[in-house]
Amino acid sequence: MEYFPIFLRLQDEPCLLVGGGEVALRKARLLRSAGARLTVVAPQLAPELAAMAASGEIRHLPREVAAEDVRGYRLVVAATDQREVNRLVSQAAQAQGIPANVVDDPELSSYITPAIVDRSPLVIAVSTGGGVPVLARLVRARLESMIPAGFGNLARFASRFRDRVKARFGNVEQRRAFWESVLEGPLAERVMNGDEVSAEAEMLARLAASDTPPSGAVYLVGAGPGNPDLLTFRALRLMQQADVVLYDNLVAEPLLELVRRDAERIFVGKQRANHTLAQEDINSLMVRLAGEGKRVLRLKGGDPFTFGRGGEEIEALAAQGIPFEVVPGITSASGAAAYAGIPLTHRDHAQSVVFVTGHKQDGSIALDWPALTRPQQTVVVYMGLTMAAELCTEFIRHGKAAATPAAVIERATTSSQRTAIGTLETLPGLIQAHSISSPALIIVGDVVALSSRLGWYRRAEPAPGAAD
Repeated sequence: MEYFPIFLRLQDEPCLLVGGGEVALRKARLLRSAGARLTVVAPQLAPELAAMAASGEIRHLPREVAAEDVRGYRLVVAATDQREVNRLVSQAAQAQGIPANVVDDPELSSYITPAIVDRSPLVIAVSTGGGVPVLARLVRARLESMIPAGFGNLARFASRFRDRVKARFGNVEQRRAFWESVLEGPLAERVMNGDEVSAEAEMLARLAASDTPPSGAVYLVGAGPGNPDLLTFRALRLMQQADVVLYDNLVAEPLLELVRRDAERIFVGKQRANHTLAQEDINSLMVRLAGEGKRVLRLKGGDPFTFGRGGEEIEALAAQGIPFEVVPGITSASGAAAYAGIPLTHRDHAQSVVFVTGHKQDGSIALDWPALTRPQQTVVVYMGLTMAAELCTEFIRHGKAAATPAAVIERATTSSQRTAIGTLETLPGLIQAHSISSPALIIVGDVVALSSRLGWYRRAEPAPGAAD
């Protein structure tokens, strides 16, 4: 290990910064965020640094630096564009045992500044020893996406109970198990969501009765339209914490690979006329599993509240007093349209968009056709593939022109995406000719015609008989 990682307390400590440009400004922000009393030596300052000096936030010495300027400081940073000046500052500081950093010059530095993920009081530092700072920033970006902003609140909350937990559990293993159950459970979620009052009450109750089984919870998580890159940060985190995962046939296999390895997986898929579990049984299963103290992830394709029956499921949970949370996902309509190059609204073509389901529970079609056939409107049909011929016929029968552009997008946003573009008259034949299968969405409206120019992801399937 070339560098020993250490966190230095700079609150109200005198620090020196040499340089007045944009690089120096970045270092000034960082040092001030750590509470340092900052002096800047530079003939001129960048506008924001000058404003900080004018407000008294920093002290400015408007001149060239001298070796004796480093005397009495806790930390020294050289951030000029002149290597000889930087060398003078660094050597003078190190001669007096003061840590010195020269920006982007490890050779002249006694310490280096890492890339930082700040969830104070939780702080994570990433370093490549100054050799490849871009790589450190890339790692930092990944960590930023994985660590919720609320972790800072959680760290502060947990630190308040550190002594009480230590007094309650004399055994290190017992303390570890207790903290894991707290920091990975519903209590932690409440803290990160800002509900510290109820979280504190539960924490005190658990300390008073440590043998009480942990409380379970259900998380209804939108998995998006299929591409794992479109998951929300919160969805990914909950997927990696769940004890049990209930998923359906609209959840792509690559998404399931992101679930915690040792989590129990239960398929509860529903397809037309082929339900693995009835909705009432799914509701009961969630209630039972959460009642056993498990963290239950109800993973749904798209968004839980857009034809995902999420409302029915949380009604059942609320009736039984089961804690729950809903994590929205990119709805399949948004994902499919975006990846097919079909704007759902467009100033010249559509001023509104309507989402409908292609069939009722009994398999019939009963839609508000006068509302769906209005001009300047886009209609997105969920679960309409098997009834596509009947749907197109009804659109035409209720006044839409047979030449109205229509599209079907299969397995949207994934590497298997296929898009077939036609009209209300030709779409059923395209579905049959290309053997389009579920999951697929149908989009009807003038905006569909824009796909030929705006389709950026995968080109539409050619019409049957078209030349290659």
